[in-house]
Amino acid sequence: RRATGAELSAGSRRAGVVSFSVVDAKTGAVLEAHDGFTGQPPASVTKAVTALYALDVLGPDYRFETRLLAGGGVKDGVVQGDLVLAGGGDPMLDTDQLAGMAAKLKAAGVREVKGKFRVWGGALPFERVIDPSQPEEVGYNPSVSGLNLNHNRVHFEWKRAGGDYTVTMDARSGKYRPDVRVARMQVAARSAPVYTYADMGDHDAWTVAKGALGGGGARWLPVRKPEAYAAEVFATFARSHGIKLEAAPPPGAAPKGDVLVTHRSEPLDEVLRGMLKYSNNLTAELCGMTASAKRLGRPVAMKESAEEMSRWAQTFLMMPGAKLVDHSGLGETSRLRAAALAQALAKVHKDGLLKPILKEFPLHAANGQVNAAHPVKVVAKTGTLYFVSSLAGYVTAPDGRELAFAIFTADPELRAGFDKGSESRPEGAATWNARSKNLQQTLLERWGRVYGS
Repeated sequence: RRATGAELSAGSRRAGVVSFSVVDAKTGAVLEAHDGFTGQPPASVTKAVTALYALDVLGPDYRFETRLLAGGGVKDGVVQGDLVLAGGGDPMLDTDQLAGMAAKLKAAGVREVKGKFRVWGGALPFERVIDPSQPEEVGYNPSVSGLNLNHNRVHFEWKRAGGDYTVTMDARSGKYRPDVRVARMQVAARSAPVYTYADMGDHDAWTVAKGALGGGGARWLPVRKPEAYAAEVFATFARSHGIKLEAAPPPGAAPKGDVLVTHRSEPLDEVLRGMLKYSNNLTAELCGMTASAKRLGRPVAMKESAEEMSRWAQTFLMMPGAKLVDHSGLGETSRLRAAALAQALAKVHKDGLLKPILKEFPLHAANGQVNAAHPVKVVAKTGTLYFVSSLAGYVTAPDGRELAFAIFTADPELRAGFDKGSESRPEGAATWNARSKNLQQTLLERWGRVYGS
């Protein structure tokens, strides 16, 4: 007799709560479930719900826009009033694209700005962090604004120079690496803590422990002043074209003026494909908040937006118990039910919007190596926090039958027992996660084998 999913779960030598549900993707008929009605922390599986929300509200062809506006118009190559860089919540805007906007401004004949240079991020409310419980220095927990650049991360690099270090902070992307002053770093003569942060008003002030630097290295740090970050980088490129800009405070309301340059993002479905592949938290927050702004007719803060997305999930996706505190899954108090999510994935399967943009989830051979020839095919979204592991998506069985599934595992007691403000991995987390991943693979193989014939 083949072991049931519940028996496999019980024998996985992993503490905590296991919830799963697998259903026929076409009919929604439940094939197997275990504790599927218990609310569990979904981690980044939340992003699958966010993708569906954004696609439903905004549409797959929606494009984010970033604009350059000229107050007072342009006369003889001179902007008569202020020049405003106005964000539209684009999660993909990078340094290369700002460089392109500066080049287009020059190509449009602009050589001078009589007024001031201002930036506007008010299309979405500012959030200092996505999740305040995270370490200050992690790049996956940046600030959120209506104007964002390079996923609101700055590149910090250090090199040993004799007994000291040289450090750089830059806004690098594919082609360009402009240095910035809006984020600054000092090397401190200490061994711990590794990083400290202070808000100095006009810039982010970081220090790093000299004893932690070694011979050299680099990492991304979060940006807490995204609008000023974008302003500094754009002004650098404008100056390279002979256009000098005098910075001034942001406008108090949505700017008006002649649109001189517009940068449009890729279509939303492609933005979401990247979000699901790389699990970018900022992209999820911006897509979710933009959808809520359209749905409610006004910009709303992240928490209110997440509540609106939860209501949408409960009604449109018919997901009872959906309670989300953000759109990325970084907040640990979000809850989803495996049974409800599996049914929701079956409900949207016929629309063909989510499955094509989910990432392939390869299964492994007995030796632990990826088995590209495995007869069971899976596309899914993963989710991981310490002592939380989740997975949801679609299984294609060897005979072509398609299944929708959700698997949640979590150990609340172990999660409560470590310092969430530290970047250090808690003891036992790697082993716990490996066992959860092994259970996921075992369940997926079982479902493909048992329900695909």
